[in-house]
Amino acid sequence: MLLSLHIENMAVIRRMDADFDRGFTAITGETGAGKSVMMESLYLLAGAKADRELIRHGEDRATVSALFSELSDATLSSLELFGVFPDDEGCLELSRTVSTDGKNVCRINGKAVSLSLLRDTFPYLLHIHTQEDNGFLRREGSELSILDIAAHNDAEKEAYSLLYRKLTSIAREIDALRMDESEKIRTLETLRYQLSEIDAVAPKSGEEEALFEEKLRLRHSEKIAKQAGFAYRALRGAEKGNACYIIDRAAASLRTITEVLPEAGEIADALEGHLVEIEALADRIDLFSDFGGADPTEALDRVETRLAELSKLTRKYGGTLEKVIAFANDARERLATIEGADDRISELEAEYNAVKKEACAAADSLRKTREATAKRLEKEIVDNLRALDMPAAELRIDVTAKMRDGDPIFTESGTDDVVFMASVNVGEPYIPIAKNASGGEMSRIMLAIKTVIAAHDGLPTVIFDEVDTGVSGKTSRKIGFSLLASAKNAQILSITHSAQIASLAHRHLLVYKQEKEGRTESSVKLLSDEERIEELARILGGIAVTESQREAARDMLRGTDL
Repeated sequence: MLLSLHIENMAVIRRMDADFDRGFTAITGETGAGKSVMMESLYLLAGAKADRELIRHGEDRATVSALFSELSDATLSSLELFGVFPDDEGCLELSRTVSTDGKNVCRINGKAVSLSLLRDTFPYLLHIHTQEDNGFLRREGSELSILDIAAHNDAEKEAYSLLYRKLTSIAREIDALRMDESEKIRTLETLRYQLSEIDAVAPKSGEEEALFEEKLRLRHSEKIAKQAGFAYRALRGAEKGNACYIIDRAAASLRTITEVLPEAGEIADALEGHLVEIEALADRIDLFSDFGGADPTEALDRVETRLAELSKLTRKYGGTLEKVIAFANDARERLATIEGADDRISELEAEYNAVKKEACAAADSLRKTREATAKRLEKEIVDNLRALDMPAAELRIDVTAKMRDGDPIFTESGTDDVVFMASVNVGEPYIPIAKNASGGEMSRIMLAIKTVIAAHDGLPTVIFDEVDTGVSGKTSRKIGFSLLASAKNAQILSITHSAQIASLAHRHLLVYKQEKEGRTESSVKLLSDEERIEELARILGGIAVTESQREAARDMLRGTDL
């Protein structure tokens, strides 16, 4: 439900705050009062292209926001798919600010969002119906959507949808495995050659880093041998002047005086401990000069040869050794997949046929709900058309299975084609109303359809913008009753120039202009009973309101004009 609409700095509106309630609300006002600006503000929230000319003269930005509450479970579930959630009070606020520099700022509950997300969210909250809304049924899938809203067939749709997703997944896997025989041979030859080339080198993860370290060591082998030998001899060489010999002698000397000086024993223990560490370090240094018995020059040649082999692979298959190894693993998997493709395709085809059988059964069950609902919906819409002064109009909803060469055509919504057919005059054949109905006829047909959708809780809030244009007072009254009936199940707002429609509303808002500080501003207010009589009389008679027009307005409000 739309709770409120806030508009700021848009055309003749400096600041407007309109509050709404359940049921049927009429919105009237003189031409140019600002009703069309209210509609433009809602189109902005619906994601329409921003016209900077709408920004009030002298201002650099315009803002519109709408607050919605009492969101249905179905609406909440749909919005969840977009990552849109209400606040702690269950409300959702949509806002958009447009600037003279062309910038747009869109928000949902105060959080900045993209214009596309605002555009996706709006239809779940509010629907706008105009005289020009004849394209609704021309949109692909719209007739099917209308039927499903009335069918309440979510369980059947979900059962089919699960099977459809499984079916398409299997079909994609089969398509991925199938290839031209000559292409298959070329691919297998390429993969086998690539794997043989990589396997011949047999690269190992981290091998390059270790080889570069070994290469550096071998290139400086002479220097390493010389300096490491000197260090070893200084620590543990044969000469009595090495560090280990000196420390050992020092510890032994201290042992001779431990009986008279216990502290000397502690120091001797410490020296012997360090001696063990120094001996271990000396042994490690001694290994620096050990090249495994190989000649360092020959070992360097082997390392450089290995690095060249690895470099050739990395240049060809990925840039790093890890990528080469990953490439080989992927190639091995792909080779196994292609070599076993025929067997796998046979398995998948058997699985596809089994799932297809289930999907056909689910699609048939879904079609039955649509066919049953179509009969009921035909009567409801025709009854509405009778009430809208189309006494000869007849409507038929055709539900047919989509087939190709005897096989059903599976789509995300089922296997059905749904077409709304109408005959608007006696003796005329049924024709698809999306293609052939005239503007006036289509307007009333769409009104009849949308009031039926609203009755099935398919539309939470609907704004009817001047749907009375070009129709008689008698027909307008019937349109008003149709809107009033719809308000039992949905919030209905009607911008109208018809007193016959406005008098049937539960609430009546007036959009009016006034001058403030030398400028024209539009405002909106909820009319009292007396103010409502004056406004209805103005609509009936124009500028000079007479007492007879006021009495006619009272009769309309009392319903005695019928």
